[in-house]
Amino acid sequence: MKKVLITGAAGFLGSHLCDRFIKEGYHVIGMDNLITGDLKNIEHLFKLKNFEFYNHDVSKFVHVPGNLDYILHFASPASPIDYLKIPIQTLKVGSLGTHNLLGLAKEKNARILIASTSEVYGDPLIHPQTEDYYGNVNTIGPRGVYDEAKRFQESITMAYHTYHKLETRIVRIFNTYGPRMRLNDGRVVPAFIGQALRGEDLTVFGDGSQTRSFCYVDDLIEGIYRLLFSDYVYPVNIGNPNEITIGDFAEEIIKLTGTDQKVIYKPLPVNDPLQRQPDISKAKEVLKWEPKIDRSEGMKRTLEYFKSLSEEELYRSEHKDFSSYSEQ
Repeated sequence: MKKVLITGAAGFLGSHLCDRFIKEGYHVIGMDNLITGDLKNIEHLFKLKNFEFYNHDVSKFVHVPGNLDYILHFASPASPIDYLKIPIQTLKVGSLGTHNLLGLAKEKNARILIASTSEVYGDPLIHPQTEDYYGNVNTIGPRGVYDEAKRFQESITMAYHTYHKLETRIVRIFNTYGPRMRLNDGRVVPAFIGQALRGEDLTVFGDGSQTRSFCYVDDLIEGIYRLLFSDYVYPVNIGNPNEITIGDFAEEIIKLTGTDQKVIYKPLPVNDPLQRQPDISKAKEVLKWEPKIDRSEGMKRTLEYFKSLSEEELYRSEHKDFSSYSEQ
């Protein structure tokens, strides 16, 4: 049985990856320090013989006994609310954590896939974004801790590939949504749905003309799976190119939930991207991949998940407590 290590296993994407590799017959080792992850996302796997879990921070030395065939590095805060509260940990997991896992991959002769992000493009000056665009990033702005962590992550991964001949893959993930997102993590989909279900007005930052492109999680996982087993070593955009303005998306959510709230507008955060749309030509060519689930279907599934949450979860206003993870 092939063995795969998935970091960030208790998070939104990591937990779905655990499910996929279990389904494909792998022995899955999940690793997460639970700083933003939640064990409820993977508790259904604990009874399985081919799943094991380590509560560990990958920014510290990582040891996995025995053989290891694949590593998928998905450990990182991904919500602006999270990485603005824990900026140093965000930088460390993208730098020290990636270094540790690349070293582990080298030791085990394992192929490693690194989760990068569309945020490496910053507030893009070209549209849509292609993999050969170098980006427009403010290194010292509030979002720089996440953007630069991911850009460094890509650089050190390619260095290990060229210098050590390590088998590496890099996925640039665009906005993704679906079950197991944290309701109050500040990202657009759970923020809008949470407000609608609580009967609150929907908050749009800026004038609502900025755009996003939302990919349903099942489509994203399929793209990542194909990339891991491809022969392509350079970054690949995985996302849905169906672009929509935030203002129009807010109206979609109101219609979907059958509520009658209004949309209220607040100032746009610093360096918030005005446009976000992936060019997926490379994914189509190399992976024979493109998204299959349209937004209307994906949002129905996502809404059903959020409606199944308890009233306590729905009305919980506090975000993750990071007090025990303070850095000097």
